[in-house]
Amino acid sequence: MLDPQGLYVLADDLPERGRPVLIQALTGFVDAGAASRITREHLLDTLESRVVATFDVDQLLDYRSRRPVMLFVEDHWEHYDEPRLELHLVQDPTGTPFLLLTGPEPDLQWERFTAAIVQLIERLGIRLSVGLNAIPMAVPHTRPVGVTAHATRPDLITGYEPWLQRVQVPGGAGNLVEFRLGQQGHDAIGFAVHVPHYLSQTEFPAASVVLLDSVSRATGLVLPTDHLRTSAEAVRVDIDKQVAQSPEASELVRALEEQYDAFLRDRAGSSLLATGTGDLPTADELGAELERFLAEHAKPNDPPA
Repeated sequence: MLDPQGLYVLADDLPERGRPVLIQALTGFVDAGAASRITREHLLDTLESRVVATFDVDQLLDYRSRRPVMLFVEDHWEHYDEPRLELHLVQDPTGTPFLLLTGPEPDLQWERFTAAIVQLIERLGIRLSVGLNAIPMAVPHTRPVGVTAHATRPDLITGYEPWLQRVQVPGGAGNLVEFRLGQQGHDAIGFAVHVPHYLSQTEFPAASVVLLDSVSRATGLVLPTDHLRTSAEAVRVDIDKQVAQSPEASELVRALEEQYDAFLRDRAGSSLLATGTGDLPTADELGAELERFLAEHAKPNDPPA
């Protein structure tokens, strides 16, 4: 493996920061409800921050699989949306510093990238790494947003009950970082918020609120959520109005509610990933029908559902 330090440039004028927390909010292959993106943008928009490390994305990205956007105006190229993988030093409202990793998940050199992150964690004295994810689940928007917590030590996520037992999923660079950190004795946590799968292609700020609340609970950081809560309430009202327009859609939501409530009554015997029984539609059928309905009734300026 090539030298991990060759992947990044670290500022040489870092202020005193104690032993900060690192929040990983990379753009991966799954970000249901855009929850991770909304969360990182919210933190950078509302809190004081500066970039303290940059990564060489030319070594990490496959541009042909994720082509950056370019703007053409009449007779010339006017703008290139340059991909950036950066480490930000951020302060919460109490003045407590933490680090925020943003940018596209690497396509290439995962082990070298992971080694670079571990190296930075050790150089900067980071006490805890927290990864953010958002996954589509067969859950209704009318129930509290759930979250799956995982960590390199069980006591780091005391109080969280598992939603999944054993499942094989495609890997992610952020998850690999957590796995390697655990192997090397570093503390790391991950939170995967559950987004109703019929809303996975549109913005769902309620999931971002849960992510920030989970990070605050685990780290003691004071992270603002007022603006996101207001947005979440507006989105909820809009979704309720759209669903209420169709008795069929309302019935589908009620079926999802029954499935969700049954799961909570007996976690060991139910699964939100399982198919329904009897006359209850399967999760895929429910999601497909609701996604179709919401797409047909979306406002002209709404993002596609």
